[in-house]
Amino acid sequence: MQPPTTDATRLLRAAAFAAEKHRHQRRKEAEASPFINHPLAVATVLAEEGGVTDESLLIAALLHDTVEDTETTFEELEETFGAVVRTLVAEVTDDPSLRKRARKQLQVEHAPGSSDAAKQLKIADKICNVRDIATKPPAGWPEQRKAEYLDWARRVVAGCRGVNPRLDASCNAALAEARRVLGLDEEVDP
Repeated sequence: MQPPTTDATRLLRAAAFAAEKHRHQRRKEAEASPFINHPLAVATVLAEEGGVTDESLLIAALLHDTVEDTETTFEELEETFGAVVRTLVAEVTDDPSLRKRARKQLQVEHAPGSSDAAKQLKIADKICNVRDIATKPPAGWPEQRKAEYLDWARRVVAGCRGVNPRLDASCNAALAEARRVLGLDEEVDP
C-alpha cells in the first residue's frame, strides 16, 4: 500500500524529476554549473522572496524548463504532476520552432495576459537570470548583450507586475544591482 502523498513528497518528486531530465545539461556561465541549480533557484525565490506557498506553482517552478529544454512532454507533466502544473509550465514555455527574436517578443506580448501564477513564475525566473547576468554571465557575452538582456527582462516583467509586491520589489532590486555591477546608467522603474 502506498503512503499518502504530502506536499513535501510532491515537491521532492518534482525536484528529482527535474534533476533527472536536466542531468546532462549545464548553465552557460564559465563555470558550467549544473542546470538544475536554476529551477531550484526559481522555486526558492518564489517561496522565500515572494512568500509563495502554492504547491502547484512551486512544482511548476521546478519543472518550468523541462519541456523547452529536454524531451519532456506536456502530457508527461500532466500525467505525473496534474493539469494545473501542466498549464502553468505551458504558460511559460517558449515555442522552440520560432526564432529566438520572435520567442523573446512573444514573452513581452503575452506576459500581461498570463495567469497570476504564471506571472509570478515569470518574475522569479527573470530575477534569477538577471542575478546570473550580473554575477556569472554566460561565457563570452559582451557588455552590450548583457545590457540588452536586462532591458528585455524588464519589459517582460513589466507585463507581470502587480500580482506579488514582494516579487516586484525583489525584481527591482535585482535589476538595479545588475545595472550597478555592469556599470550601466540607472533606469527608472517601469
